[in-house]
Amino acid sequence: MPYVVDFTNVSTVGLQSSPVAQALAGLRANEARYFKNKYDHTFTVEPAGDAAEVVDWVHRILKEERDIVIGAAPLEATAFEVDGIRMAYVFYESGLSINVMYTLAEGGKRAVGFKLSDGMEIPDELATRFKFARQKSKLAGTIRGSFFVIKGEY
Repeated sequence: MPYVVDFTNVSTVGLQSSPVAQALAGLRANEARYFKNKYDHTFTVEPAGDAAEVVDWVHRILKEERDIVIGAAPLEATAFEVDGIRMAYVFYESGLSINVMYTLAEGGKRAVGFKLSDGMEIPDELATRFKFARQKSKLAGTIRGSFFVIKGEY
């Protein structure tokens, strides 16, 4: 069942099995606020099992671009299009959030972003490959993030 993410009253709905559920909920709410403010888009997620196509697309890009396989279980996912950009998000039980920004126009920006919830360790599959920058968020505490540019066509 789809869930509209509320960034005013942060809820752990759908994320309760995460050891950092509150921080992950804040991270998810932070993304919801960004898309509402920038694009007037309502950020809606659904259980990963109901969004298998989104999860598979993100995992395919990770595998083919950088030979990355995420060890944590996906909890929720979403995909949508804003201003000619296909966006996909997967939120994992570990507290990891992965997003794909894929501009549909030829030559546009295409990247995979990683965000770590406050209180989680860097996953082994990412620790030696990426440096993570810190940013503060009123909703999510300290978010650590990194990214890579997508070279292939998906």
